[in-house]
Amino acid sequence: MTAVPADPAETADSLRSVELTRIGEHRFKATNVRGGVLPIGEGDDPDFTPVELLLAAIAGCTAIDVDYITGKRSEPEGFDVHVEGEKVRDEQGNHLTNLRVVFDVSFPEGERGDAARGVLQSAIEKSRDRICTVSRTVVLPTPVEMVRRDAT
Repeated sequence: MTAVPADPAETADSLRSVELTRIGEHRFKATNVRGGVLPIGEGDDPDFTPVELLLAAIAGCTAIDVDYITGKRSEPEGFDVHVEGEKVRDEQGNHLTNLRVVFDVSFPEGERGDAARGVLQSAIEKSRDRICTVSRTVVLPTPVEMVRRDAT
């Protein structure tokens, strides 16, 4: 099956990329095309580790989806997301298992808050099952090609 961009009319806009540059021993900075910079480390300093970034990406992607859907009805009073997973080493190598995303979202009393509460669960499910690119990529079998620039 051939992958199709989310919107075929915008094929040129479907590519996503990040550049990674070494800034010290076991430390890197990721830079996006808009100039945003994020330090990455191995866990000996406050920088996010790659695994923490993956967890944050899953939580962030689905939180944005849920916020778009519920936010059409009401602004939340509180919106927190907890994500966790267990790092294991087994016959498949290092990976995370038991990924879990927990939403703690509250809305004000009243008709608009009731409407947002009424769609909260379906918004979470839509993000999980269809919308969130990050978690969908983790769930689907997605090959990752790793090559040297001089070997391409």
